[in-house]
Amino acid sequence: MLGARAVLQGLLRHCYKSAYLRMGDYTSQMKKALITGCTGQDGSYLSEFLLAKGYEVHGLKRRASSFNTDRVDHIFQDFHESDNRFFLHYADLTDGSSLSSILHELEPDEIYNLGAQSHVKVSFEVPEFTADVVALGTLRLLEAVRLTGVKCRFYQASSSEMFGSAPPPQGEETVFHPRSPYACAKVFGHNITVNYRESYGIHASSGILFNHESPRRGETFVTRKITRAVARIKHGVQQKLFLGNLDARRDWGFAPDYVRAMWLMLQQETPDDYVIGTAEAHTVREFVELAFATAGLDWREYVEVDPRYFRPAEVDYLLADTSKARRILGWEPTVTFKELVRIMVEADLLELEARRKGGAEALRLAATAEGIHA
Repeated sequence: MLGARAVLQGLLRHCYKSAYLRMGDYTSQMKKALITGCTGQDGSYLSEFLLAKGYEVHGLKRRASSFNTDRVDHIFQDFHESDNRFFLHYADLTDGSSLSSILHELEPDEIYNLGAQSHVKVSFEVPEFTADVVALGTLRLLEAVRLTGVKCRFYQASSSEMFGSAPPPQGEETVFHPRSPYACAKVFGHNITVNYRESYGIHASSGILFNHESPRRGETFVTRKITRAVARIKHGVQQKLFLGNLDARRDWGFAPDYVRAMWLMLQQETPDDYVIGTAEAHTVREFVELAFATAGLDWREYVEVDPRYFRPAEVDYLLADTSKARRILGWEPTVTFKELVRIMVEADLLELEARRKGGAEALRLAATAEGIHA
């Protein structure tokens, strides 16, 4: 029997495939793309998007003792298949030699650097590792491009977290004021990308992406933590949801919209940096209220604030000024905040329903194993 996640992914792929195909015609000549962080939320959507564009897609994955490819399993084919255009390779942003070897072997037309330790709260606990992957990892990849002489276009995944406490709205000219080790590492990655563009003539662009979510968002990120809890509470599996700062304001969009922006940046003749967001901000409290209401629940009966989830240095208000991206790229978000929350809640309800079909006892055991006591 198909697992719940496989069922959900199949439905999502069916929903998104036609949308991707409408985003543009297939390229007349097959291009080759390399994606770091291919198995993450953005990497999986970008892989689907590029495949729909007719690309040959190569993704980097880290060696792990547990399976870590569930977001791309539905597009993976046996390499013996003659029509296969999606390939995975072992490499790591902490290993410069592996990056150089991959570039020398593949000679990609486009590189999308999405790999990172991207959890802001966790970056306070593992700051050195975060800097090694996020900051130096970007440098290693750019240096590999320079040393191998591969003629390609390079996309760097910068982050709205770099703005930190800078007053909103934040645009390309806003001065960075990072408030976490993750954000500091992203600032280095962003600036070294600009430096290599200016020093070596590399066609390198950075997308300063504001928060973008989906049903594939990691379960420890606050949006997915909320929608997953809503589904569990709705079905009596979970009693309470504990959160940190409910007053933090974020500019939230739909992840598939944002991978389209990444691609558009690399189609420009001149490389540049672009802020990507919805130009609309909402509090965590608003997200919570809407998510619970989608399932017919009153959030005040289930949500409690736990100070342990507050960051050592908070980022209060992020709001994107996307005028440049709209003007030059012609990019616009297609999913509203309300629609985003609904999509995520319904997806988690669907996944839980699929798991329940395996038996209530199995569900309780799974909840206990994950530290959630029904």
